[in-house]
Amino acid sequence: MSSALPPNYSISHAIPSIETYISLRTTTGLTPFSPEASAKGLPNTLFCIQILHAGQTVSVGRITGDGGCFLLISDICTLPGHRGQGLAKTVMAGLMGWVRGNTPRTAYVGLWADGRADALYRQFGFRDTVDEYDSKGMSLTM
Repeated sequence: MSSALPPNYSISHAIPSIETYISLRTTTGLTPFSPEASAKGLPNTLFCIQILHAGQTVSVGRITGDGGCFLLISDICTLPGHRGQGLAKTVMAGLMGWVRGNTPRTAYVGLWADGRADALYRQFGFRDTVDEYDSKGMSLTM
């Protein structure tokens, strides 16, 4: 799976700042988190990929979890002006590379697909869990 970046883009594995994180989520239509929640959550990142253009983060993705049994891929988003160039696919390829190189084969890797993002995630082997395991995802927003 190709993960080549377009010209003038670069990758960073640094965790985004709280301000950048909140701005990306808000601008891309993901549920925004408070500065307090972001300050508590971001340091628990196991692995992160940011794609930068002219020093600005334009696409991001993170992995959280316990590192062995359960992992959650989250925050996959790309700023509107940078979509359609394969940046989210590059982010996913990097995240999945980290998963394959750093976790046991028995690890459970989950994610939530917003909108039509499931088409991207299916390219990396993700499937709807309700069909395979006869279980469904549930969530609670505090």
